[in-house]
Amino acid sequence: MKYLKGQNRSQISLFPVSLDQAINADNEVRLIDVFVNSLKLEEFGFRVDHIENGRPAYHPADLLKLYIYGYLNQLRSSRKLEKECKRNIELMWLLKTLRPDHNTIANFRRDNPKAIKKVFRETVKIATYFNLIGGTLIADDSTKLRAQNSKKNNYNQKKIDRHLEYIENKLAEYNKALAESDGDKKQEIENEIEKQNQRKDGYKKIEQELKKSGQRQISTSDPDSRHQITRNNITEVAYSAQTSVDAKNYIPIDYKITNANDKKAMGTMLRRAKTILRHNDFTALYDKGYHTGSELAIADSLGIPAIVAIPPFSGASHAPDLRYDVEHFDYDPKTDTYTCLQGHTLRTTGYWHHAKNGAGETAYRFRNYTTPKCKSCEVRPLCTKSAANGKQVRRSEFAGNIENNKKRVQESEKLYKRRQAIVEHPFGTIKRQWGFNYIITKKYMKRAEADFGFIMSAYNLRRIINIVGIKKLEKYITSIFSVLCSIFDLLELFLNHRNRIQYKTIKTICYEIRIPGHLIKLNFNAPGKGF
Repeated sequence: MKYLKGQNRSQISLFPVSLDQAINADNEVRLIDVFVNSLKLEEFGFRVDHIENGRPAYHPADLLKLYIYGYLNQLRSSRKLEKECKRNIELMWLLKTLRPDHNTIANFRRDNPKAIKKVFRETVKIATYFNLIGGTLIADDSTKLRAQNSKKNNYNQKKIDRHLEYIENKLAEYNKALAESDGDKKQEIENEIEKQNQRKDGYKKIEQELKKSGQRQISTSDPDSRHQITRNNITEVAYSAQTSVDAKNYIPIDYKITNANDKKAMGTMLRRAKTILRHNDFTALYDKGYHTGSELAIADSLGIPAIVAIPPFSGASHAPDLRYDVEHFDYDPKTDTYTCLQGHTLRTTGYWHHAKNGAGETAYRFRNYTTPKCKSCEVRPLCTKSAANGKQVRRSEFAGNIENNKKRVQESEKLYKRRQAIVEHPFGTIKRQWGFNYIITKKYMKRAEADFGFIMSAYNLRRIINIVGIKKLEKYITSIFSVLCSIFDLLELFLNHRNRIQYKTIKTICYEIRIPGHLIKLNFNAPGKGF
């Protein structure tokens, strides 16, 4: 039986193949090369000015190309990227056979979180140019990404107290045994007592750090990470990645790494979305985790119709008979009164009470509404569980915003059903297909944001490539790059020869640059008039 045979490894080629010939014309590494070369890295914040002394540094463009290639091919580890530089022919072409070590690679990601965010912004601009972003409907959500910190190395006061109590009990046992022992066994017990005292000192130190931080919990391996619920009753020490995704092609337009839940995230993300889209004529969809009165008030103040799912009432909020829940009472904004199902009017004294959050701070203000007729009402046992004061209706200062949202939810049920399909599309690709369900960097939120920034940039590039195609995308980026080169050449020429220009005869120099879909006109004033 015949088989295909490979080439003899010892055979010498008469016409050796260059690296460029080994890479196909439509290979995406060529696109990565053109994309990074088109970026203004110094303006983004990447360091390009290094001192001449010592060993030369790697240019940030080369390291950025390496990372974009790595994340597009599910490679995030600096050690794996170092290894690929020595054996991967695509990376050899992309980096021109440069082989940075893993420390250099890791430090580049660690030191440039803000600049990496601007690279992501460039992917959004490219998507906008190709009309891939509609800007009329966005969906926001968060996903939990495990941090490089085990549950064992995350502490709250309750957990510290439990460990200290265990140590105290052990010390009591050892001291009792020490009093009854002698000889070699006595030395062994003393060693155990010393170990427990060292552990006790360690937990006391963690307790001091926890009190000093003012937080409810502290992580020792990655200080900014927090113990959070990921799904159902499953918990992890993780970061929360907030994202805003445009509905037209499921392209993320913004992201933000936090270590908190979703309750206070909507207002910030809406402000950022408004800045990115440059208008507020869009609808934003959120799940029930974002349903907070103060955040709905921010959405209304921005003029953005946010549609946030309404969470169910808690058991304590329900009346004994669900027909007498507060939601069935009528509120009159003119008289600032409620009318119950029995026709009684509930009024307020006008005094603002303060509801506190877990940290003891004021979360919101509210007024209480009551009626004296509640005491003699025949349906009182069905309406309230209070035996002394009767029914009390609590109305938040943000009640109007909550009611406006409720109307939008009722009017836009079909629209809201699209939320999950929009915002879960990137998460499904990133976490299920690519396996990026954890943060690879360690220590501090800024480093976690750099890692997630590369994830989002790679996702956007992959999405744009799949929709537009490599050739069309490369042609566009190449055109932009040539335009920038032309502008810089023109500026250099003008600055070098501006003194020779006769102001009396030439008042303005005009220059036009044409690229697909754009016409750029540049006007340079004569000497003394500036640009």
